[in-house]
Amino acid sequence: MSMGFVCAMGMGTVFIGLVCIVILCLIFSAILRSGKKKDEKVETAVSAPVNTVSNEIPDRQKVLAAVCAVLAEELGTDVSALKVHSFKKL
Repeated sequence: MSMGFVCAMGMGTVFIGLVCIVILCLIFSAILRSGKKKDEKVETAVSAPVNTVSNEIPDRQKVLAAVCAVLAEELGTDVSALKVHSFKKL
């Protein structure tokens, strides 16, 4: 066996293996996405326990900035792309 043949077989085997891994990832991703679509109908609300009767949020601007930063990071976007219509304590 020549050295070129051995190299070609090795690279071919690695290439085919990587293609199989990509295909498996796509299949599992599709399976997980189909299960997630059923759960997306339920809206998620973040609530904190209310310790006081007042609906005032202390340091409202700081809390809003922190929440927007977390949402932007989670959504993979910039904070300036977010538009807050209302922000109230639950």
